[in-house]
Amino acid sequence: MIKQLPQELSIFTPALQNHVEEKLQALEVEIEKYMSSEIEIIARMGRYIFQSGGKRIRPLLVILSSRIAGYHGEQDVLFAAIMEFVHTATLIHDDIIDEATQRRGRASLNSKWGNSITVLMGDYLYTKAMSLALTRENMRILRLISDITLRMLEGEMISLEQNGDINISELDHLNLIRRKTAYLFSGCTQIGAILGKVSPQKEAGLQNFGLNLGMAFQLIDDLLDFTSTEMVLGKPVGHDLEEGKITLPLIYLLQRSNGNEEVDAIRRSLVEKQYDAVPREVLLHYLNQSYALPDAEKKAKYYAGLAKNDLSVFDDSDAKSSMLDLLDFVIQRSW
Repeated sequence: MIKQLPQELSIFTPALQNHVEEKLQALEVEIEKYMSSEIEIIARMGRYIFQSGGKRIRPLLVILSSRIAGYHGEQDVLFAAIMEFVHTATLIHDDIIDEATQRRGRASLNSKWGNSITVLMGDYLYTKAMSLALTRENMRILRLISDITLRMLEGEMISLEQNGDINISELDHLNLIRRKTAYLFSGCTQIGAILGKVSPQKEAGLQNFGLNLGMAFQLIDDLLDFTSTEMVLGKPVGHDLEEGKITLPLIYLLQRSNGNEEVDAIRRSLVEKQYDAVPREVLLHYLNQSYALPDAEKKAKYYAGLAKNDLSVFDDSDAKSSMLDLLDFVIQRSW
């Protein structure tokens, strides 16, 4: 059964939409094929994970970057599936660490099956991704995926070490986003460049586009956690703070509001890890009053501007326009 395709497709021209739809339909077939297993629990958990959908932004980036790079084969679909497996494995491990109960509007895997078997499923997906990559014997892409995975795991470890640290700097936080989110985006776009065998300059352009898009994407996600709704996010809002994650809006607030009694009370609550003691409406008031939210949005738009410039090495095309439209879509999500 063909699933409903992501709403991002509505931004594409009809000709490119047909191409992307065909590729994404093939992606769903690939995912279903590779998640089939004679081990019943693996097959059942795999169906549960991937039937919940998701934006498929990372596979979409593999497909679009392959298109702009002039690639005409079928390996883009395989590597799109591989990158979705890597991404999903990180989500599974994140949910275990965060003790999350929901993912994409449904019970999280760990809350449904327990931590022990769920962590093994995450490991299975990582290993499956590397195994599939090996079938194409493209050592550049294999090394790229391996390096990305290591950086993401390093980011997760840094995140756990820094959790609840109200003195984390903006620079440290941006480095964390780069490792946990942006490098995977960058890998998706670089894979398209490698498949298309473009010049080093164009490969660097696609690689950097993915990196800067990933930075912008996560910074907007951090904003949405304060300002959006559970229906929009597919997970509880305010979850970052409940888990002790100090994101850029809070970093700005804490840097700018020394001497304010209400903000000092918020700071004490964070130091004492009494995260539920911070009234949401009070926090939002001071985040806006200190310009923490608007300035965090400006930072996201800064990275979006870098990403737009990264594609200047490519001639105008439907694929280029659609990648820029996808960038705008990421930035303009309601918050």
